[in-house]
Amino acid sequence: MDVASGAVRPFSADRRGVGQPRWSPAGDRLAFVAIDGAGRDAHTQIFVMPSAGGEARRLTNVATSVQQYAWAPDGGVIAFAAADEPPKKTGPERFNDSFEIVNDDFLVTAAPLPTHVWLVPSAGGTARRLTSGDWSLPVSFPPSSPSSPIVWAPDGKSLAVAKVPTPHSGDRGQSTIMIVDAASGGQRPLTGAARFEGYPVFSPDGSQIAYWYPREGDRANVTEVHLAPANGGAGRSLTRAIDRHVARAIWAPDGKGLLVGANDGTRVSLWMQPLDGAARKLDLGAVSPASAFWVDVTVGRDGALAFVGTTPGRPAELYYMSAPAAAPKRLTDLNHDIAGLALGRTEVIEWRSDNFSHNGILTYPPQFTPGRKYPLVLVIHGGPRAASLETFSAQAQLMAAHGWVVFQPNYRGSDQLGTAYQRAIRNDAGDGPGRDVMAGLAAVKQRGFVDDSRIAVSGWSYGGYMTTWLLGHYPGWRVAVSGAPVTDWVDQYNLSDGNVGMASSFGGSPWTDTFMEAYRAQSPITYAGKIRTPTLVMQNTGDYRVTVTQGFKLFHALKDNGVETKFIGYPIPGHNAQDPVRQRDVQRRWIEWIEQHFTDRGTSHQ
Repeated sequence: MDVASGAVRPFSADRRGVGQPRWSPAGDRLAFVAIDGAGRDAHTQIFVMPSAGGEARRLTNVATSVQQYAWAPDGGVIAFAAADEPPKKTGPERFNDSFEIVNDDFLVTAAPLPTHVWLVPSAGGTARRLTSGDWSLPVSFPPSSPSSPIVWAPDGKSLAVAKVPTPHSGDRGQSTIMIVDAASGGQRPLTGAARFEGYPVFSPDGSQIAYWYPREGDRANVTEVHLAPANGGAGRSLTRAIDRHVARAIWAPDGKGLLVGANDGTRVSLWMQPLDGAARKLDLGAVSPASAFWVDVTVGRDGALAFVGTTPGRPAELYYMSAPAAAPKRLTDLNHDIAGLALGRTEVIEWRSDNFSHNGILTYPPQFTPGRKYPLVLVIHGGPRAASLETFSAQAQLMAAHGWVVFQPNYRGSDQLGTAYQRAIRNDAGDGPGRDVMAGLAAVKQRGFVDDSRIAVSGWSYGGYMTTWLLGHYPGWRVAVSGAPVTDWVDQYNLSDGNVGMASSFGGSPWTDTFMEAYRAQSPITYAGKIRTPTLVMQNTGDYRVTVTQGFKLFHALKDNGVETKFIGYPIPGHNAQDPVRQRDVQRRWIEWIEQHFTDRGTSHQ
């Protein structure tokens, strides 16, 4: 896209899995990844093509797929990450597929192999392995931040990577930043102390490295941006005063500070953080940059900013700021058809609970009439380190179009109000957040438009957890939808890929001391016998984040107690549906289940 004229031209077409576009340092070439091959031979590879257009040339031939890559500063080499190939077996051992299980999710079918760094000439040629060993670069699985990226030093002589002890999921949180010599592959730690370092970025002059690190080294705290000398030494926090769960840090071109981004109240905010002194929040108006555990923004060499963003009434578009002090300019109009519809109005609602201030988002039906009574649907966000924000929500607008008011509450544990708010969920997974949501519901009811006989509660992941928790603890629900629900913390600890840090959240392992009591007390399945609300359960059968065992437990508990229920499964891996067909099916079933029970003649089922 040409910034001045808005002219758009396509670069690549007729390829599967196109992503990660990266300009060469000189801007004369564009690299990207795409799937090449068919069947078992289909793998993600790096392609390079001229900026003026033409044929893309495949640069890599990796048998395990390229995960990420980065141009060297001179443009002559590209560093990329790929998992090692399985060892070749001969004789009877060809049929021996046993492996040691260390700490992976229960869906694992083979020993995970380390991910390492390779170098390949950008003009074509043979790739050279740079790192090796039993350790690994971290690998992220959605929903989460992308894997900690490979970054080059400005002089091209070294790279910075995050290193985890093994490729097993249980070790993914124990990352240390390493500086790797580009010629020899020799390594040294950046700070030599921290265990949860990640996402390093070199300063423009190469003398310093900024990186992510949790406050006080405690993963339950907000993530801060730390700064350390590139030649080694202790790091210090730059963003302590911002007190937000930072999800991006990019150096300003002059090296005098960093652009940082985070969920902030009910928006996604950007700050310019100098190396010393107070941060300055940028004025983005009503626009929030895209933020799914990673604030997706780019800073140009001249200090200009570009990002995909939304407002409550407009889906994602591309925005441009000529400087940090400039107003965002929308460059695209890809979603003008949706923006032109009669959409539901949104507003922020605030309330207090247990000495905390909370907020949430209300979305009204397009033809909302004061004085009338409306059904209310709670849509509770997952995470819990996430937030409901003043961004475009297709789900909320779909529900509002059915004549329902939609309430998206934030609760303690959400990541948009600072350390104390985020930490308050520790060893209090259900009761405290449950009181927060119910206090928010009471605040909505005080506005006088809620039909008390038609209130639905719903959510996915931790939102499914909170939905099930509320069903077992509070009466008055007409209908419920619980997607990918955490119903049993013991299953979550034993079987999930995301069990890192759970022991500290509950005081310890459920299999040591008396901590099992806390796991059981805070598991919604413990109270499932009290549920009487018609409940739809939905989940992927290959869910590695919240195992499908938990959906099955809820389904059986409801069915065996005579509660109306239905369990919809999707035979795919992952925590959410990634393709548009299944995404549409999830939303259709969610809405139809609620609509069916809102329109029957019954009253509250609980």
